[in-house]
Formats: sequence, C-alpha cells, structure tokens
Amino acid sequence: MPQNLSFDIELADVLDLAPGEDLNSKGPFRIACAAAHDGARVTHWYGRDAGGNPAPHMSPGDVRAVLVALRAAQEAGTRLFAWNGLAFDLRWMGAAAQDMALARTIALDLVDPLFQLFVERGFPVALEKVAQGFGLPVRKLMNGADAPKEWLAGNHAAVLDYVAQDCRITDLVCTAIEERRELRWITAKGKPSSHAMPQLLPVRDLLARPEPDTSWMSDPIPRSKFAGWLAD
Repeated sequence: MPQNLSFDIELADVLDLAPGEDLNSKGPFRIACAAAHDGARVTHWYGRDAGGNPAPHMSPGDVRAVLVALRAAQEAGTRLFAWNGLAFDLRWMGAAAQDMALARTIALDLVDPLFQLFVERGFPVALEKVAQGFGLPVRKLMNGADAPKEWLAGNHAAVLDYVAQDCRITDLVCTAIEERRELRWITAKGKPSSHAMPQLLPVRDLLARPEPDTSWMSDPIPRSKFAGWLAD
C-alpha cells in the first residue's frame, strides 16, 4: 500500500451561489466522481449507466464503495489526505452513501491541513493559494463551480482530469508542508505568508485543541462549521 493517498470529489449538482454564500448550506449533494492519487498513479470512481458510460451521478452504493476503499487504505497504514476533506468531501460522501458512520470513522483519521491551519490560526486558505505560496508548478484545470456543468454536458474526461489534478496538487502541497515544516500561501493582497506546521496531524488529534485567538476578526468562523457534523 502507498504511504500517502490524496483524494477529492466533484459534485453532480449545478448550483448558483450568491457572493459569500456557504456551499455546505446547499447540501446534501449528488456526487459526479471521485479520485485518489498515491504519488504515482490516479484512481477514478464514477457511476455507469446501462450502456457502460459515465452516469449523471454516483449511486449510494458507488459512493460507499469509495468510502470502503479509503478506509481500507487507512487500516493498511496509509495516511489519507484531503484539502477541506473534513468539512466538505467526507461529510457529503457520507450523506450520498447513506453511511455517515463510515464517513465519520474515516474523517477522524484524515489528515486535512486546511482544518489544521484553521484550528491553529482561525481561518482557512484555498488550496490554489497554498500551491502558489510554495511556488509549485501546477495549476487547477477549471473552476470547481464549472465541474458539475461540464459533467452534465458530457465532458467527463475534462472533469476526471480536473479532479485528478486537484489530488496531485494536494499531494504536492502536503509533501511541501512536511519538507519545510510550515504551510505557505499567498494572501488576498498578493503577499506571501506562512504558518509553522512541524507535523501534520489527523483530525482526531486536533478536535480537543483550544480555540485560537480570533479577537482581531469581525466575524470568526466557528469550529462547528468544519467538524460539527461529526457529532450529529
């Protein structure tokens, strides 16, 4: 089994969000596809219609099969990574698979650097901004909001390439964090910033951490936005 495995999902639901609107407020979602990258190769998952072509969305059984595979990897000693996988991917995979218990089990052992940064500093950062902060020679292949539209239009290969690329970026970012023992990103003002992160920790080790100082924020994000579903 590989030592590390990064995964990501794409939605099948076409959504129109108002500026600043929380995507999670629109859930539960149907899932178009999922992917995982082990540093060498990519695995894709998606449903198939009667003709063997990609289905409009994955069935509960399709999604649960992905969760089973991810948990099997964890149990074999593989570290599972996802960027915002706690607040989004695993939460809605659990709902789509109709197996929240399995999704919670995976989430507790998940390594999610975005959640770790949030726990330690009180704010999240987008994956693309972190890749830029590390100077990684990678780019996202499309806007995430466009993936459901492309999938619905039948452009399945483009969406599969996109979800695979996000897995690769996550893998490269996590490797960079561990090598440099810090997380770097580019701020909204275009300036480089960083946070010491000598060790990437699983979600279960972060849940009991004290709240960071967010007194300087006008509207701090509650931790429940990320981890509240674990207790539902």
